[in-house]
Amino acid sequence: MNEKIRKVAVVGTGTLGTQISILSAHFGYIVSTYDTSPESFKDGLKNLKNIMEIFKKKALFSIKDIEEAASSVLHCRELEEAVRDADVVIESVPENLELKREIFEKLDSLAPSRALLATNSSSLPISRIEGVMRRPERCLNIHFYSPATGTNMADIMGGTRTSAETIETASSWVRSLGYVPLIVKKETLGFCFNRIWRAVKREALHLWAGGFVDFKDIDRGWMIAYGTPHGPFGMMDRVGLDVVYDIEMVYYNESKDPRDYPPEALRAMVDRKELGIKTDKGFYRYPNPEYIRPEFLKA
Repeated sequence: MNEKIRKVAVVGTGTLGTQISILSAHFGYIVSTYDTSPESFKDGLKNLKNIMEIFKKKALFSIKDIEEAASSVLHCRELEEAVRDADVVIESVPENLELKREIFEKLDSLAPSRALLATNSSSLPISRIEGVMRRPERCLNIHFYSPATGTNMADIMGGTRTSAETIETASSWVRSLGYVPLIVKKETLGFCFNRIWRAVKREALHLWAGGFVDFKDIDRGWMIAYGTPHGPFGMMDRVGLDVVYDIEMVYYNESKDPRDYPPEALRAMVDRKELGIKTDKGFYRYPNPEYIRPEFLKA
């Protein structure tokens, strides 16, 4: 454990919020959560187990570990209760700037003055949120990747006034979870690895939606070349296609470049609630997607 951090509060228990909560509890931290939906953590836990079943050779911990850690997480009905005595607060709500600013404004008055206030945003820099805060030096981006698939890394990026101590404390805490901190030294949309992944994702979506290549062949090529258990479309299913769409819109709203606008075919899938693993259908059907079958890569 990090000696400066004892209690972790997670605001928003969707796919990653639930995983961050359980990861922190697994490593001995006191964890409390808050979500406007009472069923969110339960749904997130189910989704986590589904992901682990598919990627069981890669998961950082077992189903038994998950269940033990999940049982120790405290679920609060009020935000104030969740963040009371917290040393670090992770916001993990949908990729909506105004919603995040609204939450951070509340956190500024409710969370202890010593607490680190971090957004788990997949693309939005903390500098666009910190304006509602009286303590921007304690605010930062900590973008976690999925422990359910063994992706033990997190992007860390400060805002315009984030202190060096905040970055150091956050990095030490991330390491205490068995994660590798990827430090972004100069602000950029999408941070470190997530920006690289986004470039791959954009091209994959363009090739599929434009009718150039079947999405399964893109995944096959990726899996053969890099030896991964899934390709870009399998990964998007894991993240959630609604989340993928929202992130793409962040990039489009930044650039206004038509090439950055997410394909209408992706929007249609979101409208049909074909969101990936969490709804049992996305580009593939779950819990037994084609890419885990031996014949998927056979000549």
